[in-house]
Amino acid sequence: MRHLRFYFDPISPYAALAFARLPEVLEGLNVVVDYVPVLFAGFLKAHGHKGPAEIPGKRSWTYRQVLWEAHRLGLPLQLPVHHPFNPLALLRLCWAAAPAGRTPSRWVVEQVFRHVWEGGGDPLDPQRLQALQTLLAPPLDPSSDEVKSRLRQATDAAVAAGLFGVPTVLVEGELFWGLDGLPLLSAWLRGDPWFQQGGWEQAARLPVGQARPGS
Repeated sequence: MRHLRFYFDPISPYAALAFARLPEVLEGLNVVVDYVPVLFAGFLKAHGHKGPAEIPGKRSWTYRQVLWEAHRLGLPLQLPVHHPFNPLALLRLCWAAAPAGRTPSRWVVEQVFRHVWEGGGDPLDPQRLQALQTLLAPPLDPSSDEVKSRLRQATDAAVAAGLFGVPTVLVEGELFWGLDGLPLLSAWLRGDPWFQQGGWEQAARLPVGQARPGS
């Protein structure tokens, strides 16, 4: 049995769509999946990046493209009333609902994604957040130091493992990033012979031709 780790932040619509598609992508495979909530903003800080919603042209393209992808895939997705937003309350709620020493269940993660990406509501509306917390009934206080530490440690460990965005699936040291990385993940897990032809390794060793000053 192969062990996969699905890293996500509910702020990402691509993570929401990838989460919904993952069971189909993994159908017939002998795998187990851990769902790992991480702070995407921590990745941006670590790598000196801007998020897609922080770049005006990319912002509008991102929302249009994810709405199209949801339509194409037949998945329910509506934009929230504002985006981006601070996802800390939702991330901490995920970790508060996780059993000791484990990651949150798929059901918990599904409720959090639905809270953000279905219905077009405000993800941070206090009444909606309280209703979500009541539904999840977490054994820990989401504002506790233990929960905050779980989130911080998970984010730091993800950065150390080489992650730079969400969603990312980590399996046997290999990273598969993004919604459009899921077909690649499926092919890798199913032993597609392309991976034995050298291109996968060669791509990681391509020399840098020129770097921007200060990069």
